[in-house]
Amino acid sequence: MELTVYKINGETTGRKVDLDESVFGIEPNDHAIYLDTKLYLANQRQGTHAARERSQVSGSTRKLKRQKGTGGARSGDINSPVFVGGGRVFGPRPRTYGFKLNKKVKQLARKSALSYKAVEDKITVIEDFSFDKPRTKSYIEILTKLNVFDKKTLLVVSESNNNVYLSARNLGQAKVASVLSLNTYEILNAQNILFVESALPVVNQILSAE
Repeated sequence: MELTVYKINGETTGRKVDLDESVFGIEPNDHAIYLDTKLYLANQRQGTHAARERSQVSGSTRKLKRQKGTGGARSGDINSPVFVGGGRVFGPRPRTYGFKLNKKVKQLARKSALSYKAVEDKITVIEDFSFDKPRTKSYIEILTKLNVFDKKTLLVVSESNNNVYLSARNLGQAKVASVLSLNTYEILNAQNILFVESALPVVNQILSAE
């Protein structure tokens, strides 16, 4: 698949690039996408939830009443879960929600997500650019010239560019990611993906490796 390379002012450069069919033209695997997206969202959870159980509640350990002969159910101390203010039975404890996922499954998921975007014609290639300092206004101008300002966009750069990242940070629908941090969730969450020209060979190298 050939794509035209655009300038940041929206005009064409006259050049075209080929998208690697082994990365952008595979038969998408929906289950791999599901697993990788589930893993990403699971890793976003802090897992710091906790509730005090019987041994952690502050209170007297005196037995409230004798074991037998009261006509009611037996009970222990005031910290028992059956009393108001007592500990919780099997309450939540801090835990990690992440799970293991094979490297090749993650790789297949990202290629599947990129293939979906390629089929939907939601990938745009632009020439490399950089900012001398963070300027949100300049980044908005680029998105406007490319007719994607009103859409969720993901700009994929070949290496971390702090000025470009800071320029897009205040825009709720605009994200910037380096090739190495590219993940399935962000690919699918974006309506349009913008690749700088130098990022494509790196993507091909990473995702086409066996």
